[in-house]
Amino acid sequence: MSFNKNWNIIKFYSKKVLKNLLNIKAVECVSVALAAGSIVIVTSLIFDGRKPVENGQGGFETPGIPVVTEKDLGEAASDGIAPMVQTDLSYQSYRVRKGDMIGIIAENFGITEDTIISVNNIRSSRLLQIGTYLKIPSIPGILYTVRKDGETVESISNKYKIDGFKVCNVNKIDESSVLTAGTMLFLPDAKLDWTTRQEINGDLFKKPIHNRWYLSSAYGWRKSPFSGARSYHSGVDMACPQGTKIFAAMAGTVSSTGFNNTYGNFVIITHHSGYKTLYGHMSAINAVKGQSVTQDTVIGRVGNTGLSTGPHLHFTVLKNGKQVNPAALWN
Repeated sequence: MSFNKNWNIIKFYSKKVLKNLLNIKAVECVSVALAAGSIVIVTSLIFDGRKPVENGQGGFETPGIPVVTEKDLGEAASDGIAPMVQTDLSYQSYRVRKGDMIGIIAENFGITEDTIISVNNIRSSRLLQIGTYLKIPSIPGILYTVRKDGETVESISNKYKIDGFKVCNVNKIDESSVLTAGTMLFLPDAKLDWTTRQEINGDLFKKPIHNRWYLSSAYGWRKSPFSGARSYHSGVDMACPQGTKIFAAMAGTVSSTGFNNTYGNFVIITHHSGYKTLYGHMSAINAVKGQSVTQDTVIGRVGNTGLSTGPHLHFTVLKNGKQVNPAALWN
């Protein structure tokens, strides 16, 4: 084999090796050197130990791509640079199917029951109907309506024990913004208060009759048992034997006891969150005004006093002075 052929083979494999180490311009320079017969330059370039330098952006040279560690991120945050957080809020729809429960739907979408309840303004989880469309947000949290002028992101965040930075990002507002009454915000990671959750799940009250009973008249419109005319029934009638114990439906303070022509012997208890309960037609009252009671306190006995057609307890629930259906609030 001639010297020229050997030399061409050396040049070919030298180029191939150098392309993995140097940029194309450097290879071209070496090729010129090889053509001039200088193998010493090739050797020095390969074994010199120096790494090629990449051109950095921003007008300076940087030795390759930097590696960012958790330690670096921690230092950045401590220097006042906010860490990246997932705060993008979007919605999708979901149609309720047979067998669905709010807890299962929430788990499937990676959010909380409170989120679905709040966003869809669900007043009773027991009334979730097949075919209903629900709005499903991409992150957990609840909707909040500003109650009075002057509230701030900080005051709301402190109340719900959540991150004010996330609140600002989701709602596209500044942390120093002064909010006006009626403004609606999405509060990431916030939860409903205990009372609201118990109301919606129907667990706020305990049935005041702990023995067997039957519903002789439901809450709402009915035919009056006295006149036959259509009338509105303000509570539920729980029929059971005379003398059956009546318990307080929720902890509270007895605010009134007495007798009137409609309810006969009655007791009224004031509870938290604007609730009051009335117990009527008692044969005996076992509570006094100002007494603190629990769900285990016997406040009276079932009777047939007042406007009544037989032994039963008339049970009424009021919230902020308005009658509500007791059956939607008890367990």
